[in-house]
Amino acid sequence: MSENKIIITVSGEDKVGIVAKVATILSECRVNIEDIKQTLMQGHFVMFMLCDLSQAGVSFKELKARLEDECHKLEMEVWVQRKGLFDKMHSI
Repeated sequence: MSENKIIITVSGEDKVGIVAKVATILSECRVNIEDIKQTLMQGHFVMFMLCDLSQAGVSFKELKARLEDECHKLEMEVWVQRKGLFDKMHSI
């Protein structure tokens, strides 16, 4: 169901461990990664993840806070959005 889907976007200077740190948080929270795309553009790392919250052991708000905290430590930007909202924002 789409209400259980989220889009996570991570962006910033490329460095070792970005994917591992984000994936570890998702695993600890029992969030399934359904699709992942990443690219490197002139030293700038960008990653998009489609995830499923249906088995999550934490709330959306708590997951978002944990990801924001970890990405702040990595000096990365992160956006965590519900897929329904993301789809509406990008359907214009």
